[in-house]
Amino acid sequence: MTRIGNSVLDVHPLCLGGNVFGWTADEEQSFAVLDAYAAAGGDFVDTADVYSAWAPGNSGGESETIIGRWLARTGRRDDIVVATKVGSHPEFKGLKAETIKQGAEASLRRLGTDRIDLYYSHFDDLSVPVEEIVTALDALVREGKVRVLGASNISPERLAASLDFAEREGLARYEIIQPQYNLVERDAYEGPLADLARERGLSAAPYYGLARGFLTGKYRPDGDRTGSPRAGQAAAFLDTERGTKVLAALDEVAAAHDAEPATVALAWLAAQPTVVAPIASASKVEQVAALTAIAELKLTDEELDRLTAASA
Repeated sequence: MTRIGNSVLDVHPLCLGGNVFGWTADEEQSFAVLDAYAAAGGDFVDTADVYSAWAPGNSGGESETIIGRWLARTGRRDDIVVATKVGSHPEFKGLKAETIKQGAEASLRRLGTDRIDLYYSHFDDLSVPVEEIVTALDALVREGKVRVLGASNISPERLAASLDFAEREGLARYEIIQPQYNLVERDAYEGPLADLARERGLSAAPYYGLARGFLTGKYRPDGDRTGSPRAGQAAAFLDTERGTKVLAALDEVAAAHDAEPATVALAWLAAQPTVVAPIASASKVEQVAALTAIAELKLTDEELDRLTAASA
């Protein structure tokens, strides 16, 4: 178990992404994936109020609803750290104070719970001062509706301003950030944002931990580049020097451990400074084992260096 920032939350080193629930995984499949994840010791599930509004026939909130029904069916609410996000739902866009309040209430109803363990601002809203955003989020913490705060997709400048205001005013602060970060997409996080997180004691839970499936090793230069909604984006990494080098390094390290490339890619991510738990999703039960296996896989310094060099 690993601790999120300076919070009270300890979590499994693999966060299960809920973006596929209600999209590429129906309710029955989603329940099976959640069952398998929990059976493997997992206790950290990530979703958002907007998941999956982009799918035909959906309006947003489908993932939260499925997770809420699963929690009710299993009676495991107290065992699971539930993370969700505000700001992107079609009915609750942006981060004005009233939007945050209404969005949180809607998420609580869909999740069927009285509190959200970890609540992220989904995308920063530059039209709203950080003071208004932080104050609105703090109010949810004081009301007992949210336990810990996080920010996804935020610049170092706005993050620093948010932290400074919260600490100056004695308000709840962000304890974790959720950046896009993986072996083939390092540039958006490494540098000022990662440095700030380290300096201020924040954790990171990177999304797209498997680069939309590319780092599972499923896509090969001479293989099929179709087959899933993300196939085109994932396979595009095959056309880059970084992508081909990373795939080769993953294969070597995975073979040394008799492990899946996905497990190795996530283990590299988990070993990076500030990372508390990479996020990865599964739409099928058979995909779960490779994700949760990072709890047992320990890469050597040489292996970490080899992967880092390949992805440079």
